[in-house]
Amino acid sequence: MSGAAWSQFAALIALLLLTAPPLGRYLAAVYGDAGRAPGDRVFLPVERAVYRLCRVDAGREQRWTGYALSLLAFSLVSFLLLYALLRLQGVLPLNPVGLPGVAPNVAFNAAVSFVTNTNWQSYGGEYTMSHLSQMAGLTVQNFVSAAAGMAVMAALVRGLARRRAATVGNFWVDLTRGTVRVLLPLSFALAVVLAGQGVVQNLSGHTAAATLEGARQLIPGGPAAGQVAIKQLGTNGGGFFDMNSAHPFENPTPLSNLVENWAILVIPFALAFAYGHLVGDRRQGRAVFAVMAVVWAGMSVAAMALETAGNPRLDALGVDQAAGYLEGKETRFGAAASGLWAASTTGTSNGSVNAMHDSLTPMGGGTALIHMMLGEVSPGGAGVGLNGLLVMAVLAVFVAGLMVGRTPEYLGKKIQAAEMKLVVLYLLAMPTVLLGFAAASSVLDTALASRSAEGPHGLTEILYAYASAANNNGSAFAGLDSTTYWYTTTLGLAMLVGRFLLIIPVLAIAGSLARKQPAPATAGTLPTHTLLFGGLLIGVVVVVAGLTFLPALALGPIVEHLSL
Repeated sequence: MSGAAWSQFAALIALLLLTAPPLGRYLAAVYGDAGRAPGDRVFLPVERAVYRLCRVDAGREQRWTGYALSLLAFSLVSFLLLYALLRLQGVLPLNPVGLPGVAPNVAFNAAVSFVTNTNWQSYGGEYTMSHLSQMAGLTVQNFVSAAAGMAVMAALVRGLARRRAATVGNFWVDLTRGTVRVLLPLSFALAVVLAGQGVVQNLSGHTAAATLEGARQLIPGGPAAGQVAIKQLGTNGGGFFDMNSAHPFENPTPLSNLVENWAILVIPFALAFAYGHLVGDRRQGRAVFAVMAVVWAGMSVAAMALETAGNPRLDALGVDQAAGYLEGKETRFGAAASGLWAASTTGTSNGSVNAMHDSLTPMGGGTALIHMMLGEVSPGGAGVGLNGLLVMAVLAVFVAGLMVGRTPEYLGKKIQAAEMKLVVLYLLAMPTVLLGFAAASSVLDTALASRSAEGPHGLTEILYAYASAANNNGSAFAGLDSTTYWYTTTLGLAMLVGRFLLIIPVLAIAGSLARKQPAPATAGTLPTHTLLFGGLLIGVVVVVAGLTFLPALALGPIVEHLSL
């Protein structure tokens, strides 16, 4: 890789190291049990107004079952309202282009997608959604779906930190505080920065312009900057425009590209530091951060190197690839920045793209696919990434306990049969729908007809789609036509499983651990803040994913790479 590529990588790392720790301290204050946090004078009146309006008793905490039911009820109502808005947008205001209501199957898929924080888009943004649908529907879900994920994280951490407690917090309070105190202020500031860089922010429809050749061109407008800000910060990823962050109206400059890439990563990394503060041991937070950072950095360097190295077949033809492999990439960013973004967006549940992933090199696209298959724990989505890594930590201490013949413990809490059953349910849910639906799509003629290529690349397109849906990512190998009833339905079901059949076991683990009394550390206790445990945790993450997905990967991106 070139010096410029390494400089981009170093600049992003520096920004994260400067901003993630202080943001983590702030997040710990927001979700902590102290009840006080910076900005109370501004935010408390807003929160109290929300509680009064929604008749929420902010002082009453919930058991994990009540917390889960509140989350499910909120998500169901959000889905129904969003679905209705999309179907009726043709007769609603703020529709300057006169777009019709969204088709039933696409509306179902989009509503599920945004409620689950996936933001998979089986439609072209500016050609399908009115300004009202974008602002009152999709953008609102960008905020609350991310806040819901962070709320579940807060409940899990309380379960680890509390002693003999029956409750894990109040979902409605956590949802409100995450939205009002974290996502709204950060998004407002980022939207101003992006608008300053040239990201569109208006209520215009299409502006007609004449090209130099005399043709008529329609230039889209709309409130993009506000949605782009929260789509990155909330690890949502759904683009206002069809081309997502490859579109110059969403991501016009190299500086906006760096800032948006930072925004994708900063909250998930900051939550690792918040975790250390919340459990009263900052070493735990630093250990989790280190594991996240090592995996993300490794995948980033791999993706950047693969895309800058180019295609060996083109080398054999004498094609100059000094700038890297540029098919499907924006020249204002280049191959290295496209690879770095691909690693960041698939290591989180973001899914936004600044290049077309279907045009990445076989192992460049394979790296993005593998990163999702790791469970998006490096650093993962807003809240859910930390949840996933902590579940893996529980599995790691269980494996360590088996090796030395001790009852496994994590933060002093004994890990017993009840917790391990929930961990197994968590680990099986995502692969089951990913491989199950991918297998079905590989033999059904109607599903196979949606591929843009046959052979290994066609299989990779299918695998990538279900990996993205089941991990609530949302990025795509866009050569696959996902607008058919088969794909809109099965991808929607995969999103629901990937969201709720992971969140519910996490909350159950939180409730189980909260009831336990921590045991005092002894000479035989496995420290979970050390380099040794960090290596074990990375090994568990890699081995679980490898044993589950390596056969499918061997038939897709690996064999395609070997055929070059």
